[in-house]
Amino acid sequence: MIRSTALSLIVVAASLAHVQAADPIVGNWLTPKGQTAAIAPCGGGRFCVTLKTGTYAGKQIGALTSTGVGYEGTVTDPANDKTYNGKATIVGSTLSMKGCVLGGLICRTQKWKRN
Repeated sequence: MIRSTALSLIVVAASLAHVQAADPIVGNWLTPKGQTAAIAPCGGGRFCVTLKTGTYAGKQIGALTSTGVGYEGTVTDPANDKTYNGKATIVGSTLSMKGCVLGGLICRTQKWKRN
């Protein structure tokens, strides 16, 4: 009896290992300019950032991959199409999106709120 119960628990645990919760970065975020940006998986372990509202609606402005403690990749300023090294971290319902140039010497950070 104990052996079959233990076996059942192992089977259930193994099947649950394949069920993954949505990544915390996935969803809709409100930018400081009041635009909505959607972040969704886009292949190769990346998460693409696409503006959904505002002047640049439909434009992809970033691609990030998880580092385990945050996210790294690229972010693009939609006004001038310049792409920067990007990093993102999430604390609660706030996403800190950072873009840097010159190896991180000059950076700008925006705080986005979960929408």
